[in-house]
Amino acid sequence: MTTSLNPQAGRAAWPASRVAALAATLAVLYVAVPLALGHNLYLMSLAVASLTIAGIALAWALLGNLGGMVSFGHSAFFGVGSYISALLTLKAGWPVFPAIAAGGVGAAVASLAMAPALRLKGPYFALAILAYAQIFRIVATEWSGLTGGASGLSSIPSLPKLAGFDFGSKSGGYLVILTIVLAFAVVYAKLRGSHVGLALRAMHESEDATRVVGVNSVILKLAMLMLSALMTGLVGAFNAHYINFLEPDYAFNASWAVVPIIAAICGGYRTILGPLVGAVSVYLIDQLVLKSLLPTGHQIVLGMLLVAMIIVSPAGLTALRLKRTRRGVYAAG
Repeated sequence: MTTSLNPQAGRAAWPASRVAALAATLAVLYVAVPLALGHNLYLMSLAVASLTIAGIALAWALLGNLGGMVSFGHSAFFGVGSYISALLTLKAGWPVFPAIAAGGVGAAVASLAMAPALRLKGPYFALAILAYAQIFRIVATEWSGLTGGASGLSSIPSLPKLAGFDFGSKSGGYLVILTIVLAFAVVYAKLRGSHVGLALRAMHESEDATRVVGVNSVILKLAMLMLSALMTGLVGAFNAHYINFLEPDYAFNASWAVVPIIAAICGGYRTILGPLVGAVSVYLIDQLVLKSLLPTGHQIVLGMLLVAMIIVSPAGLTALRLKRTRRGVYAAG
């Protein structure tokens, strides 16, 4: 009897019911939501903002789950991607979509500056990345000749019109960020099921053992950091063209790291769906419920929600739902 080392081995094709459910979900997201909410600019703005948080949450979860690294400094990648894309369109005349792609690549390149921190573990790595985020914010503030300093950048070009459709509208922005986030989810799923994903899981079990068999753990960690930075930078670049304004305290604000972390943990950061569900749920609850009850300090409740979730279900909402579903199946049986 032989055992295949291929992580794809033994995977059956998706059943027709699952394919139909996926098609229905995509139809709702791409067609039903814009048709139902497109006339309500406030709700569409909330949808775009929640998906922006979801994109960062998924990037953070990828780094934590596959890379085994907890980061408090994803606002660095968000801000770098924002500024690179904005500056390319304002000062170099680049089209918006290529500039957004360049913003993501620029954030990935900027993450190379954090390579020395990869030899740190646990809270030491998290705090080191947080320090880098503050360094980038200071650079953006002081380099006023390029970034505008504390005054920021205004009149950043909006998302363009293509084939007669205005991507600069609320519905257009929603479709763009939705596509970006779903692309992230596909990349995450493919990576997790690949040989690289297998090596990363082995590295989590024993980093020394993986080195013995020839796996360079530092290179793997750096690759995950760069990919996570690329994803976050793309979201930051999109956001710059969506809001048309940037200043350092906004672009590198700690909330771009904290809220996605809360969302990812509440949803279940070890799954792909968890950070997405957590981001939409946490953000909408914060904006539609908590903000109306507590106009100031409403995000304190998010911290309390995080603590409660860690106590009740450390694996997040998706794991809690799965656990209840299994109990229902056992009870029925």
